[in-house]
Amino acid sequence: MFVHGFEAESWYGVTMVVAFYVVGALHMLHALMHVRTSQGTIAWVISLLTVPFVAIPLYWMLGRTRFSGYVGGRRKKDERLGRIAESMHERLRALEVDIPDDDAFERAARILGGLPFTRGNRLRLLIDGDETFERIFEAIDNAKSYLCVNFFIIKSDTLGTRFQQALIERARAGVKVYFLFDEIGSHKLPRHYLKDLREAGVECHSFGINRFWWSRLQMNFRNHRKIVISDGEVALIGGLNVGDEYLGRNQRFGEWRDTHLEMRGPVVQAVQMVFLEDWFWAANQVPDLHWDTQAETADQVAAVIPTGPADPGDSWQLIVAEAANSARQKLWIASPYFVPDEGVLTALQTAAIRGVDVRILLPERADHLLVWLSAFSYYDQSIPYGIRLFRYQRGFLHQKVMLIDKRLASVGTANLDNRSFRLNFEITAFSNDEAFVAEVTDMLTADFARSEESLLSDFTRKPFLFRAACRAARLFAPIQ
Repeated sequence: MFVHGFEAESWYGVTMVVAFYVVGALHMLHALMHVRTSQGTIAWVISLLTVPFVAIPLYWMLGRTRFSGYVGGRRKKDERLGRIAESMHERLRALEVDIPDDDAFERAARILGGLPFTRGNRLRLLIDGDETFERIFEAIDNAKSYLCVNFFIIKSDTLGTRFQQALIERARAGVKVYFLFDEIGSHKLPRHYLKDLREAGVECHSFGINRFWWSRLQMNFRNHRKIVISDGEVALIGGLNVGDEYLGRNQRFGEWRDTHLEMRGPVVQAVQMVFLEDWFWAANQVPDLHWDTQAETADQVAAVIPTGPADPGDSWQLIVAEAANSARQKLWIASPYFVPDEGVLTALQTAAIRGVDVRILLPERADHLLVWLSAFSYYDQSIPYGIRLFRYQRGFLHQKVMLIDKRLASVGTANLDNRSFRLNFEITAFSNDEAFVAEVTDMLTADFARSEESLLSDFTRKPFLFRAACRAARLFAPIQ
């Protein structure tokens, strides 16, 4: 009996092993057909064939590159949202800017984002946390009808508690507050924080918890947007989340260098459309928002370009590549992470080769070790081609800003890495207003003055183990 029992257990074990390899092979076929990058495809194929016991559950959590089930209004995927989007466009047509045929970047951005460039806006550049949160709290305090709030990270520290109490005060005053946060980015947010908000009448929803059971496995996607909208009149977006470190109160990071943007005018309606789509996904509700708009006397041209894994293509990757292709004098990009894919890297290389002043501003310090190490592995594919890399020396640099020649500048939430290219929901504002572009130019010039330019030897002269670690970290770029 012992022999027969042992044989049965052995047969059962062999059957399970074979089943895992068969299922791994089926998943391999799925990866071949659906993973967006060749690097990611190769990594998944090898792991699914060699270690399917580990790779299969990881593939379900991290291998998906399309965000399933998300519906929107900009492209009329949902009838209710589509009607609102059409009504919004109808109101904005009088202020919409005609894009000349030779403005290839603007036309591409308009198509990819699904939202128009409009005049009649007023833009205010907000540098670092003190100025940003002064304007955020002012927008919250001035709300009379509703607030739309969406952040990737919310913490229950000093700033987070003040933020919570500001929302509670408005909710108790009769203001409708829609509070959206990313489930993974805000995973440390305690339950009592949300309980207090809900008891005060704030509608709270996590972007990661939704009505589809199968979409709960979409763990590799993030809503990385940071949005505050007050009464449909003012909107703020940019790089800052809600936490004490964003005010420079963290000893590890010290001074926190970041950039936000306050907007008034018709562009606010575009930000509302982005929030509305996210809220509909998380809550299956269509909140009653104000869609009337008035032109501001500043009359600045601006557009909001939302991007994310629910788009038909890799929208942010295409925008960055087109920025490099269309630049003629300069392309300055500030990002805490530099993990470009092959397409973006090629575009940056060719821009530098034809004489464009391509500069990438990065932090000296690391907040996420893998992406910080990965950036060094691109030195030998960047610096010899004329791409200039700078490391910010005063604290931690977290801003997401782009400057294209003297004609376009952007502020938003998207980084220069695979997560923003393919996995994160992002939002970025672009403007060709001369005064705004000059202001961004001056800001970045000051940032470069506080930075040190990197040399190829900064990587090649590092110890072997450090260089090996950088190369190994780069292998994880598809899921970082």
